[in-house]
Amino acid sequence: MAQPLVKKDDDRDDEVDYSPFLGIEKGAVLQEARVFNDPQLDPRRCSQVITKLLYLLNQGETFTKVEATEVFFAVTKLFQSRDMGLRRMVYVIIKELSPSADEVIIVTSSLMKDMTSKTDMYRANAIRVLCRITDGTLLTQIERYLKQAIVDKNPVVASAALVSGIHLLQTNPEIVKRWSNEVQEAVQSRAALVQFHALALLHQIRQNDRLAVNKLVSSLTRGSVRSPLAQCLLIRYTSQVIRESTNDTQTGDRPFYDFLEGCLRHKAEMVIFEAARAITELNGVTSRELTPAITVLQLFLSSSKPVLRFAAVRTLNKVAMSHPMAVTNCNIDMESLISDQNRSIATLAITTLLKTGNESSVDRLMKQITNFMSDIADEFKIVVVDAIRSLCLKFPLKHRSLMNFLSNILREEGGFEYKKAIVDSIVILIRDIPEAKESGLLHLCEFIEDCEFTYLSTQILHFLGIEGPKTSDPSKYIRYIYNRVHLENATVRAGAVSTLAKFGAMVDGLKPRIFVLLRRCLFDNDDEVRDRATLYLNTLGGDGAVVETDEGVKEFLFGSLDVPLVNLENSLKNYDPSEKAFDINSVPKDVKTQPLAEKKATSKKPTGLGAPPPGPPSTVDAYEKLLSSIPEFASFGKLFKSSAPVELTEAETEYAVNVVKHIFDGHVVFQYNCTNTIPEQLLENVTVIVDASEAEEFAEVASKPLRQLPYDSPGQTFVAFEKPEGVSAVGKFSNMLRFIVKEVDPSTGEAEDDGVEDEYQLEDLELVAADYMLKVGVSNFRNAWESMGVDFERVDEYGLGPRDSLAEAVNAVINLLGMQPCEGTEVVPPNSRSHTCLLSGVYLGNVKVLVRLQFGLDGPKDVAMKLAVRSEDETVSDTIHEIVASG
Repeated sequence: MAQPLVKKDDDRDDEVDYSPFLGIEKGAVLQEARVFNDPQLDPRRCSQVITKLLYLLNQGETFTKVEATEVFFAVTKLFQSRDMGLRRMVYVIIKELSPSADEVIIVTSSLMKDMTSKTDMYRANAIRVLCRITDGTLLTQIERYLKQAIVDKNPVVASAALVSGIHLLQTNPEIVKRWSNEVQEAVQSRAALVQFHALALLHQIRQNDRLAVNKLVSSLTRGSVRSPLAQCLLIRYTSQVIRESTNDTQTGDRPFYDFLEGCLRHKAEMVIFEAARAITELNGVTSRELTPAITVLQLFLSSSKPVLRFAAVRTLNKVAMSHPMAVTNCNIDMESLISDQNRSIATLAITTLLKTGNESSVDRLMKQITNFMSDIADEFKIVVVDAIRSLCLKFPLKHRSLMNFLSNILREEGGFEYKKAIVDSIVILIRDIPEAKESGLLHLCEFIEDCEFTYLSTQILHFLGIEGPKTSDPSKYIRYIYNRVHLENATVRAGAVSTLAKFGAMVDGLKPRIFVLLRRCLFDNDDEVRDRATLYLNTLGGDGAVVETDEGVKEFLFGSLDVPLVNLENSLKNYDPSEKAFDINSVPKDVKTQPLAEKKATSKKPTGLGAPPPGPPSTVDAYEKLLSSIPEFASFGKLFKSSAPVELTEAETEYAVNVVKHIFDGHVVFQYNCTNTIPEQLLENVTVIVDASEAEEFAEVASKPLRQLPYDSPGQTFVAFEKPEGVSAVGKFSNMLRFIVKEVDPSTGEAEDDGVEDEYQLEDLELVAADYMLKVGVSNFRNAWESMGVDFERVDEYGLGPRDSLAEAVNAVINLLGMQPCEGTEVVPPNSRSHTCLLSGVYLGNVKVLVRLQFGLDGPKDVAMKLAVRSEDETVSDTIHEIVASG
């Protein structure tokens, strides 16, 4: 009877589950290995047994010394067989077994015989095996054969010798370096794979000699490389030379760039892509240099091969971060990729479009993304969310549609990381775009109604407590917050109680209603919730009268502690209950560092989610609390600005030091963050001696040394200078690290009693005009400019001299002033001869400043600039012009 026809797809699951090695055991296979000793060898059976042995080895099965030796000796008998397939399996099993030095001798003669055989397949494999299992002494005996093999006419043999050389270079570099002439000859081979392997080995031999690598690249870029794989390698080496070169772009690097550009016209797609990617990754690449690479990548976007489309769109995605205008020509092609079957390509296309799109295309992109989001995984959705956040910050006027999109996807299904990315994005938009605050807070309130993640609910409640009371109608958020007290777990309920209390403390009109709700929380079944409600009711005033909450109460309840939690915990443990109340001012404010031995024992513990990162504080609020807690600096007033850390030492030095510049109205404080990278040393009484001879307007008034600096435990020392009040004084400061060094016993972590005073020279530090300017953006520059008025407007024109490009001139002025570019105007379109850049900021003394820069090319290279400044203070407008004139 005829069997019914079955489609191949119907039994595919059975095919996937079947494995020829299913259920094999080591003991049974070792028994089967006895066939190697049979007088009449069966090549097919022996090959099957070797395959099983290789499977066991690759699955992580371990063979005892005795088992491995028995198998090895049995395998060596298979050299008697003339079967070519079995011989190849013998080579593989010998490599995998990695015999010991005394066992290698057994097969050495057989392998050396095969290495000089007339059969090319034997020669190639024997070379690979010998180089894998041999040591340095035997290598000198076979070196002559290896040199001959490198220049052998058979490409398989030559490649085997070259690849063996690459492996041997790690263990016996002196021997391999003697093969340079033969390898150089192999680079000229007509065989593609030989040329590829020869170039890789030659570069590794010379990689520590920068001049030799330069010569190698220079000689090969003249067109002697035929292999596409070797050409790709050469492109990478050329890019490395260009990156490391300090020569002027117009001289040494120019021929290399021309070579990269020439590779864009190669017939092999891999070479074209490698060249295009190399050009896009060059340091300081100009729009003109990018154009040919972008054109080639644009052609790849419409390729029928998914791998080319993916490679092109991923490269363009990276380029869009630094040169968005250069990628705009590809937008039409990328829009067609949004519907690509490969979701990775589609995600990269949509995020690139979000980076390069203009304000008019935002709405159209949002419609396309809405249909697209349901088809991709969470990790891709997070990439899209991050791109949308960046787009919203770039075009603040579009915040309504972008915020609605974020709120819609927030209500859809998704994992924790995805929802956290959306919530973080909405929080950032609320902070940076004032017009988005009300709608953003309502979106977050609606989300916590159905939020399944405790962490996100508490994060949103905390944020509501900070921003909600500052809105025009704080009462509309109370319902959402109180619902959490009834419907959530204890952690969220406790967070909701704290948020309600913040509203009561900050909005006096809501106090009676808030107190009614807090009293209901006194009967909660969780003690944390009850304790919080009791604390807030008693501290804020249990009668609920509409009176202003004392500032000290607000600070006590909702301000952050200015003492380390570790110190507070230790002080509370040591507190002996008595008539004298616990005094928080008695808690030490310096962080106690761990001894070296204890530190090593605990260093591998994972950091909790809520734990602060190690090292110095990084936010302005944290810096302000830190500085105000130091008595010497407490009288300096409110902190205006803290700079990003500036490195004063090179990487991998004995001591790592960076400095943060803290700007006050009449003072500057340098915070030196120090790290000791030597385990055997303890530094004490660490200070920085600052020479301000090149900063005449500054006078040192205070310093705070660091008592101890153990190994790998960051610490801070401070130096304060007085300057003319309200003036942006500049200057250069020389720095010398001075300390007492004590030797540490690594086993105990104990330091010696006696120390030696030592010094360590640090890099110079400059205080520049940009340090007195805060980067603060405005959502609508035109409205802000017009509302500022013309009373304190100052306009002048400047010649900026010859510049490489208009973009370089724009960046130079932005960096000089230290202001925030608005509405994406920091990006100069390619081939533009004029450009307008809009900047905003807050100057020392909290004076708002707006700047309109108009650039134009005056001749082939010279750049002219018109500078218009509006501010709230006439002297500040004049100061901006003085900075530009002197810069």
